Amino acid sequence: MFDFCNVFIMLVLIIIMAYPLYFIVIASLSDPYKVINGKVYLWPADFTLDSYINVFRESSIWKGYYNTIRYTFWGTLFNLALTIPAAYILSKKKLAGRKFLSFYFLIPMYFSGGLVPTYLLVNNIGLMNKPYTLIFLGGISIYNLIVTRIFFQTSIPEELYESASMDGASHFRVFFQIAMPLAKPIIAVMALYYAVAHWNSYFNALIYISNDAYQPLQIVLRNILINNQMLLVGMDTSALSADEALAAARRQYMAQGMKYALIFVSSAPLLVAYPFVQKHFVKGVMIGSLKG
Repeated sequence: MFDFCNVFIMLVLIIIMAYPLYFIVIASLSDPYKVINGKVYLWPADFTLDSYINVFRESSIWKGYYNTIRYTFWGTLFNLALTIPAAYILSKKKLAGRKFLSFYFLIPMYFSGGLVPTYLLVNNIGLMNKPYTLIFLGGISIYNLIVTRIFFQTSIPEELYESASMDGASHFRVFFQIAMPLAKPIIAVMALYYAVAHWNSYFNALIYISNDAYQPLQIVLRNILINNQMLLVGMDTSALSADEALAAARRQYMAQGMKYALIFVSSAPLLVAYPFVQKHFVKGVMIGSLKG
């Protein structure tokens, strides 16, 4: 009876969490008129690819994809290059000033200078409207640093480091040949966290990037959606013929239906990439939860 109730509750929770994602897919493949009028439940209604055709008809989509992939790839590498060595060093109990450094890292986790001072700083150091701006901003997450430090402290025996040092290994050799191979699970977790953050990031681009050539995918999709929604604003429908009014209404419905296609387009790459790191991701998270 316990097993039956447990499986039943888990199935209900899975359905509750999975249905919104499933609905986005079937809504993007359905006639927008049927979606808006609430006639799409379990299967696509009047299957059509018009929403995707209209989305990918925009040339800016491909430029946005290229920019976001570039920002995500190089930004994640930059984040890992800062987070992993810093966490490894802070995990050393014999590090001089370790408590002070840990406290120093905690300060910006809770307190920041605010948007206006940050904007002035970015402007003064020449990072406005640069292709590498979104890579360098937010180079390290303090929360991720703490999680990674706990992993190094609890999951890798200190005796390994001591034996390597007795054999004459330098600190760099210990880090690259012992710590890094054993830290693959937490590296996979941090890579996924940082990659998702870069892929979904839009606020920094909204504030610091005004050049359309450098806009990431999220801003491009936002602009397309707003432009389609505002297409009929101010249009005098009384001066239109019946066919023109019908076509205008159809465009308005299509703009609403494009929302679901845009969500799927922006989410699909991460959904495809996740299974490749799922093994390391689950292992890294579980190790941190059990020993942290």
